[in-house]
Amino acid sequence: MANLEDLNYTSILDMSNDEAIDTLRQIRLSRRTEKKPSTKQTHKQITAKVTASLDANMAAELLSLLEGKDE
Repeated sequence: MANLEDLNYTSILDMSNDEAIDTLRQIRLSRRTEKKPSTKQTHKQITAKVTASLDANMAAELLSLLEGKDE
């Protein structure tokens, strides 16, 4: 039956301090993942999209709704 000694892996307890620190650093670096850029739109981006699609008639109608005037 196989055991840990059969893996030919040096124990961290048997390493010098410098070797152990370097090994831990390499393990940590290998576990890092790339951060994906956020796809969440900001308020300014949403506002820019909405205002680009508005024409004068739609803007006037929206303003009258916000002011509470009924046509």
